[in-house]
Amino acid sequence: MSRPTTHPIATGAPARSLRVAFAGTPEFARVALDAIHAAGFTVPLVLTQPDRPAGRGMKLQPSPVKQFALAQGMPVAQPTSLRLDGKYPAEAAAAREALQAAAPDLLVVAAYGLILPKWVLELPRLGCLNIHASLLPRWRGAAPIHRAIEAGDPETGITLMQMDEGLDTGDMLLVERTPITGADSTAVLHDRLAALGGRLIVEALDQAAAGTLQATRQPAEGVTYAHKIEKAEAAVDWTLPAATIERRVRAFDPFPGANFVRGSETVKVWQAAVTEGRGAPGEVLAAGPEGLTVACGEGALRLTQLQRPGGKRVAVRELIAAWPVPVGERLGGNAL
Repeated sequence: MSRPTTHPIATGAPARSLRVAFAGTPEFARVALDAIHAAGFTVPLVLTQPDRPAGRGMKLQPSPVKQFALAQGMPVAQPTSLRLDGKYPAEAAAAREALQAAAPDLLVVAAYGLILPKWVLELPRLGCLNIHASLLPRWRGAAPIHRAIEAGDPETGITLMQMDEGLDTGDMLLVERTPITGADSTAVLHDRLAALGGRLIVEALDQAAAGTLQATRQPAEGVTYAHKIEKAEAAVDWTLPAATIERRVRAFDPFPGANFVRGSETVKVWQAAVTEGRGAPGEVLAAGPEGLTVACGEGALRLTQLQRPGGKRVAVRELIAAWPVPVGERLGGNAL
């Protein structure tokens, strides 16, 4: 196999003098913006998605990125779309004017949630850099952290990418790996990768400023797509191997939360461990302070932390006295 081609990114301004616009929305992106700001780069504009209803009152809530940006006095734009020929051309045109006025050397993108049209990709002098939470080309797409855990990948990481018009197809700039342990949920791995992404983007910006940032084309082999997580996936299928279900429990924490049905209740599973046991899929083999052992298509799963409707996450030992589960009962799921 031939060596991947590499080429330097165009030389920029002296270190820390780059004007770095930013596009991102959730906490993962906020961590990166914080790192860029703390490193001393000028951020002339922040793009983030419009405020969304959230919480019990469903009041409009600003994104974590917007909250941080406003607290630091950074200009913020929240277009519904960036497509000049789309449903919101006036918003897209206003965003283009704001981005042109900001005159960024680079645009850093992290979990923004909107597709960047060609005019955005071409506007910054040095292009657009994306912070992607996988080892590209594995897990291109919307949910790379979840899918890596679900698939049982031994490792993942952060790939910084020079963006093009494809879906996570651009040239790779910097890559750093981290192992996925048996204790990693999406929540835990998210925080580790967010911190890693923040550190790596500052390193990349310094290299871009010095003209030493190298781009490597993505391999053509090993491409996989991390499709968006759907709530329906969270219903436990007890006919699957216990190891598969256990990975899904970790992959779907904190959203949407693996769950099974018992009577009229949908109960969420937050912690589980593979164990020995045989029985009909979904059959409770043991119930006690140490957990509920449930038969699966292959092996068994010991459920140790659950959440009943309206309640909090609690250890099974705190539930069992007031919520007895008899041995032999079959818990509901996708395939029952």
